[in-house]
Amino acid sequence: MTTTPTIPTGQPAGTHLLHQIDNTPPTRSKVTAALAALACAACCALPLLIAAGVLTGAGAAIFEKTLLAVAGLLAAAAAGMWWWHRRRQAAKAAAAGGSGCAGGNCSC
Repeated sequence: MTTTPTIPTGQPAGTHLLHQIDNTPPTRSKVTAALAALACAACCALPLLIAAGVLTGAGAAIFEKTLLAVAGLLAAAAAGMWWWHRRRQAAKAAAAGGSGCAGGNCSC
């Protein structure tokens, strides 16, 4: 008497489970992007700080260059963290038996 073996999930043998890749940005990337937006907003608020007498013209010029550099670096870091997250998720799905593009889930 022969029986058909089943996978523990209840699916018949020979069927492949589609492994989903998480393409949403990780929390650390979202926080970094929010900090970049905050630095950009602070840079836009410099004229108000000069008018209020909080900053001088020279101080604002230095502060502007610093904020722009920080915002750019934070935005690049957020994009890099998202890219790294997607790469790890694709590698994890491929190692678990994901079929790359065959299941409509292109992880190339």
